[in-house]
Amino acid sequence: MRPRSLALSAAIAVLPLTVVSLGVSTAQAAPTPQAASRVALPNTVTPAVARSQKQGDLPADRTMSVSVNLKLRNTADLDRFLKAVSTPGTPEYGRYLTPAQFTALYGPTEADVAKVRAYLTGQGLTVDSVSANRQVVNVRGTAAQVAKAFGTHESSYSDPQQGGRTFFANDAAASVPAELAGTVEGVSGLDNHTVRTSRAVKPKAVTPHATPSGFGPAQYDGAYRLDKVGADGTGTTVALWEFDGYSSTNLRTYDSQYGLTGPAVSTVSVDGANYDAKPGDGQGEVELDSEIVRGVAPKATQLVYEAPNSDQGEIDMAAQIVSENRVSVISISWGSCEPDTTASSMTAVNNSFKQAAAQGISIFSASGDDGSRDCTRSTSGSTVKAVDFPASSPYNTGVGGTNLKVSGNAYSSESAWSTAGGGVSTQFAKPSWQTGTGVTGTMRTVPDIASNADPASGFAIYTTGGWQVYGGTSAAAPLWSGYTALFNQKAKAAGQAVLGEANPKLYSLANSSSYGTVLHDVTTGKNQDFSTKTGYDQVTGWGTPVADSLTTALLGGTTPPPTGGCTSAQLLGNAGFETGTAAPWTASSGVVDNSASEAAHGGSWKAWMDGYGSAHTDSVSQTVSIPAGCKATFTFWLHVDTAETGSTAYDKLTVAAGSTTLATYSNANAASGYVQKSFDLSAFAGQTVTLKFTGTEDSSLQTSFVVDDTALTVS
Repeated sequence: MRPRSLALSAAIAVLPLTVVSLGVSTAQAAPTPQAASRVALPNTVTPAVARSQKQGDLPADRTMSVSVNLKLRNTADLDRFLKAVSTPGTPEYGRYLTPAQFTALYGPTEADVAKVRAYLTGQGLTVDSVSANRQVVNVRGTAAQVAKAFGTHESSYSDPQQGGRTFFANDAAASVPAELAGTVEGVSGLDNHTVRTSRAVKPKAVTPHATPSGFGPAQYDGAYRLDKVGADGTGTTVALWEFDGYSSTNLRTYDSQYGLTGPAVSTVSVDGANYDAKPGDGQGEVELDSEIVRGVAPKATQLVYEAPNSDQGEIDMAAQIVSENRVSVISISWGSCEPDTTASSMTAVNNSFKQAAAQGISIFSASGDDGSRDCTRSTSGSTVKAVDFPASSPYNTGVGGTNLKVSGNAYSSESAWSTAGGGVSTQFAKPSWQTGTGVTGTMRTVPDIASNADPASGFAIYTTGGWQVYGGTSAAAPLWSGYTALFNQKAKAAGQAVLGEANPKLYSLANSSSYGTVLHDVTTGKNQDFSTKTGYDQVTGWGTPVADSLTTALLGGTTPPPTGGCTSAQLLGNAGFETGTAAPWTASSGVVDNSASEAAHGGSWKAWMDGYGSAHTDSVSQTVSIPAGCKATFTFWLHVDTAETGSTAYDKLTVAAGSTTLATYSNANAASGYVQKSFDLSAFAGQTVTLKFTGTEDSSLQTSFVVDDTALTVS
């Protein structure tokens, strides 16, 4: 992973990576074949193993530290709550949870933790800590003990795509005893390949400037009308997500230059990390983040969370921030390309991001500085279309980049920055709120919004003893984070809730008649694979802030229904259920299924409601916004299988759009295969509507209602 800051007129320099020697000594015992009593944990092998050269065994006595990541509970209800808490008009809108409430409702139980702890200590491992939200159990032991506990074998590898860099990794998926499979999500720390190295580009001039050049607060605050919001961040707190340190003297110099005053920046250590005494190559990144937030929201309190540069460090930082619940916004300028990041580690971090959304914490993440080829400086290389994590998380607002031109301190024009990150996630399904983009498919697209990032229109930053000009989407993320501090101050004064998860609200506004007044639509420029266009695009998202108008619209309490021209698109996320999880659907437990008992229409997964032969109700639903002026057609494939006989309707499936019942099916509609159903929903154009299937079964003789390959197409 890497921070997303770039300095003006600079040559790219790959930073040296410090790697502990992985010399081969006493070999680990080969893992015994997995017995039927063990269950493999998917996505626990770094993708780099497939592209690297094995050098030998990791020494059996090598000390390792790993994170055992536990599953959330009641996930269908959590998904429902997260949608409701960010949807104006619902009873739960803005009624955020405390960490204790979240853990009680959705976190692992104390019994879950005790069961995992007992197993780990029984394997000779030492439990160092358990996160306050009970999602992470950190343990350490020798490579031999780790291999035994998780059914793995640890080897050293050489990565030819990174100049022969040496790393260690597990050769195959980790596993746990079957009795833990329902509790353990994954294991992180079995490899040290994905490190978050600084990609900051240093200025060609060796000597820093004595005076600032590049945009100062007056220019970027004026251009985006941040100075017209009528707030300064008082009473708000912003977390900076960092893997390096900073110099307080540099930050004070920036403040003094621009006449800024506010609370002193303070460091919060994660896992004992604190880089401030001797910052590393990422110092410019940390100081960029802090100085931009200060320039936008000078009175906001800044907490710099500093974590070890590892999967475990990132997971622990996410868990610590949400458990402490001291902030209302998180600014993230570090990331890695999805294909080169261990998926189970992304899942663990994303679980804490879900908790952040439930607690009303906004997250803004840099979308990357390698355009639509985010792996350019990673193992997969520049031939792979990829997006950046954490920006790709559905609970983060991914921030793209532009080149900003000003007239004095006023906005003049913008174009896309040619290497602003954007594209389609391979990890996360398209959320229900991601509508109106004109991008087909079932996976999340990035970015969501943007702001200035091109080093050619960069920011004046004081770092490493002088003034430099920095850009990158890591400048854009803290700008939006600073704006959110302003908004949250205004919201509190108005007796309203904080912004919380920003995307549902931003997309609702972008799909409304307010769009042109709250965001600058950037329509010129491109990255490698995507061009800007009217409305949403995969370089600048919906555009850049018109901060005062955006604040007024967001404080309106409700957002207007979608309107405007219609772009042909398929609006449902995870339409064929092939992600293997419900999201962005809200579904009863066990409904999204890939068992062989009922075949899918296409692929392997489907939504199987009822079929128990006893009184039971299942449902699956998704909320979407249908743009005004569109013809909308809802289709799905239905298979009904029953043990009932005759034409009496004992068991029923109701299909509804909002409060309107579209159709009712029953055991009497049983057939040997699938039948496609189609409904005209054009009457719902310009509205947000929930499409819902509800299956009810009586007390005897099963009926299964199986739905697959849904679609809501607009044209």
